Amino acid sequence: MRTLESWNPPGGLSIPCVTILDPDGGPIEEDQRRLTRYLIQSGRGADVIFVMGTTGEWKCLDLARRQHVCRVVVEEVRKANPQLEAAGHRPVEAWVGITGNSAAETLESLDWALDIGAAAAVIAPLAIAGVEDPVRFLTRDVADLLDARERRIPLFLYDNPDIATEPMRRFRTKWVKRLSRLDFVRGIKVSAPPRRLGHYTKAARQFRDRGPFGLYVGNALYILEMMRPRTGFWGTIIEHWNRFLLHDMLPTGVVSGPANLWPREWQRAWQVACAGDVERMEEMQQLFECFRRAYVFPNGRRSLAALKRGLLRLGVISSDAVGAGTPALSTDEVSRFDHDCELLRTEFQCRLPEVWVSNELEAEPS
Repeated sequence: MRTLESWNPPGGLSIPCVTILDPDGGPIEEDQRRLTRYLIQSGRGADVIFVMGTTGEWKCLDLARRQHVCRVVVEEVRKANPQLEAAGHRPVEAWVGITGNSAAETLESLDWALDIGAAAAVIAPLAIAGVEDPVRFLTRDVADLLDARERRIPLFLYDNPDIATEPMRRFRTKWVKRLSRLDFVRGIKVSAPPRRLGHYTKAARQFRDRGPFGLYVGNALYILEMMRPRTGFWGTIIEHWNRFLLHDMLPTGVVSGPANLWPREWQRAWQVACAGDVERMEEMQQLFECFRRAYVFPNGRRSLAALKRGLLRLGVISSDAVGAGTPALSTDEVSRFDHDCELLRTEFQCRLPEVWVSNELEAEPS
């Protein structure tokens, strides 16, 4: 097992996996395992599987159920990795979301992540009730717990104002600057426009001598815009402006919720973005914009319900139930989404090489 000192943030596609629930809100273990295998796609899908993030509806589950789902995903990733490495693919990492409803619950989740062998932990300090000073919480409570354990794992910060206990509260740049000095804090996932991403890279790069610091883009479609090479006079101006905002640091990876349904397609999007292939970047952006429109309805977005519905239609999972408080699809919305999703799947099959079209058979045990 690698030590913290030898670990580097993995580049590529991070998929925050959905949690498969029965109609009573309990996790379905075998479905979760099938989904994990589907996301890996024999090495053509996820580079990281992130379990119990916002896409995992962690707020809908008690601690015992969250821990159960985390264990299942970590186990399934561990089982898949020897076959991936034997086939010449990079192993997949399983990251565990440890954010709890209190500081004590969060620390218990971190302890659990260490016990089950998670590759890394992800924490959204502003979503923890009662944590007024995120810096003190990480530098004292979290650091003390890790110091008391023989094994330490990397910790990633998560800035998402949608889940903060105080509406629209954001991580402050000076907090990232201080926390990036901790040897176990190795990156941040940011759901924000490129300008804010730039603030974080500026803060964190000052302490890169403590170890590599990864920046992961939470608004996935941004990578198909911000990583695009520009031509012409105004294009050059825009590109220089983007480089100024990001301080010449490209993102380490992308975190894509829609990749639950389209793992190979989003891996393709990341690769063409890294290559700066403008024509293919535009093609992928158009296709994913079509998917985004498929789950936007007059009464709001239904992204989680749509992902589960799509996975159910493929036969990857047996239940598309959503957690308490998560908006569900109505009968009419199901009909419209099914139609639009089928058209989009046909478009992917026509436009992409077969190797970059997700295969539902990958969910089957080998």
